[in-house]
Amino acid sequence: MNSAVIAIHGGAGTITRAAMDAQREREYTEALEHVLREGQRVLAGGGSALDAVTEAVRLLEDCPLFNAGKGAVLTHAGTYELDASVMDGATLNAGAITCVKRVRNPVLAARAVLEHSEHVLFAAEGAEAFAEAQGLELVSPDYYFTQARHDQWQRARATAGMALLDHDAAALAAQAARAKQPEGTDPIDPDRKFGTVGAVARDARGNLAAATSTGGVTNKQVGRVGDTPVFGAGCYADDVAAVSATGTGEMFIRTVAAFDVSAQMRYAGLSLEESARRVVMEKLTAINGRGGLIAVDRAGNVTLPFNTEGMYRGIARVGEPVNVWIYG
Repeated sequence: MNSAVIAIHGGAGTITRAAMDAQREREYTEALEHVLREGQRVLAGGGSALDAVTEAVRLLEDCPLFNAGKGAVLTHAGTYELDASVMDGATLNAGAITCVKRVRNPVLAARAVLEHSEHVLFAAEGAEAFAEAQGLELVSPDYYFTQARHDQWQRARATAGMALLDHDAAALAAQAARAKQPEGTDPIDPDRKFGTVGAVARDARGNLAAATSTGGVTNKQVGRVGDTPVFGAGCYADDVAAVSATGTGEMFIRTVAAFDVSAQMRYAGLSLEESARRVVMEKLTAINGRGGLIAVDRAGNVTLPFNTEGMYRGIARVGEPVNVWIYG
């Protein structure tokens, strides 16, 4: 087993099997495979885990199929607020940005915070000013627009009048009982999907890193911050494990989910798989937390548990074929 490895996720949620036509499945599968191959290429060339996860998440942000960067969801006000985080397990250096409206690739801004600032987290206009000072590309808000996300936002406003996670228009959307799914519908119901992307990696030197990025939750209150830019909740990496999460952000924050995976390994001697399983299947579910995470340890073991019906996910080891999955 080659110990240099990268894993990614593109959100978790409720599978709409009736919507899973071959073409749509192929689109998601090919997108995930492309991102994994690029991350694999970075690692195969001797690149760091930090470089690999940054590149993987950048590519996921540029893909409109996922809720990060291009294709981000809208707030209640019809605006965009994006978050991202990056953490280097070898040094515990970390960088994050939250509630940005003009940064093309939030993960690159988070990486810049890690590398070029004494601080860890920048918000809103301050984050955008920092990104601009670092020479990163700024865009107008309409760059993030996709018709699918706009339609999703309108459904959320019409059916609930409240914030809906990208995955979970609750019973209302489910009861809308699509007798026939419209052509091109997402394999994971866009109204019942946790919209976040992320990557974790172990490089040839044994170092670990994690990165997470999101457009937030559909119809959320302006200024709401979830787990993505909160280290220990939606993103964490040390010399034991690297973790990136997707799900009900408030619950991941309350359980400090990402850090807890590493903590159980360090303090209780549990395996990566068992630690992650306890977090996702026991601690989160105990407070109605839904979603999943991806994690890698310093031995190169990978686990991808989730408590929803599906999660876009994949693994690529250097020198081995890429593997991706959608369903449970």
